[in-house]
Amino acid sequence: MDFNSILIGSEDPQRLSEYYSRLFGEPGFSEGPFKGWKVGSGFVTVGPHSEVTGKNNEPGRMIWNIESNDVKADFDRLKAAGAIVIREPYEFEGAPGSLISTFADPDGNYFQLMSPMEM
Repeated sequence: MDFNSILIGSEDPQRLSEYYSRLFGEPGFSEGPFKGWKVGSGFVTVGPHSEVTGKNNEPGRMIWNIESNDVKADFDRLKAAGAIVIREPYEFEGAPGSLISTFADPDGNYFQLMSPMEM
């Protein structure tokens, strides 16, 4: 198996599409209200979902991560593009020298930049 993508459902997918376009550029695909951006080897997709309304009341329940070899530089780039900052880069507990930072989208969903993890 291979992880392929994540779909972020929204009552207002246009607002999320505009937000993620500021951060990641023009979508790699666009099909009706569904838009997707290739990030690394996977896709981040936004679109409508019948079971989603309003903001995410539990943003820490599911957090998607983006690996970065330069968390500080990518953090600065995303922040300058209008990313909603939840937490600036900090050293990840138990992994000296590694960094992680947390962002949110307009629906309150969290995503993070993080140093590559050795498995």
